[in-house]
Amino acid sequence: MFTARTRDIEVKVTPRFLPERSSADKRYFFWSYTIEITNHGVETVQLESRHWRITDALGRLQEVRGAGVVGEQPVLVPGASFEYTSGVPLTTDSGFMTGTYTMASETGERFEIAIPTFSLDSPQAAPRVVN
Repeated sequence: MFTARTRDIEVKVTPRFLPERSSADKRYFFWSYTIEITNHGVETVQLESRHWRITDALGRLQEVRGAGVVGEQPVLVPGASFEYTSGVPLTTDSGFMTGTYTMASETGERFEIAIPTFSLDSPQAAPRVVN
């Protein structure tokens, strides 16, 4: 599990390699990731948009921007959580993702919160040293 906390909003990510949706012969590797967003603050906030930076093992970067997550723009009152699962394919057997969510407060202030950088590793991936 990977965790980041910005302005009392915690984002936890749990990635999982899906061998049943992957094919090393076809250079297609698929991961799911479950994200839990928890509002530990005192004000209600809404997730408006996302910005992902997805990097494969060869250093190729793909950026994805869009409204909400999985078709929703959840409102999080203090103490509330929202969880969703999505997925990402790569043509390499490993990579990583990172990003931000744009949030809005009740007063209309917009701010970004961090999505922690998390690794996408398959059983085929060569072992790497992590510092």
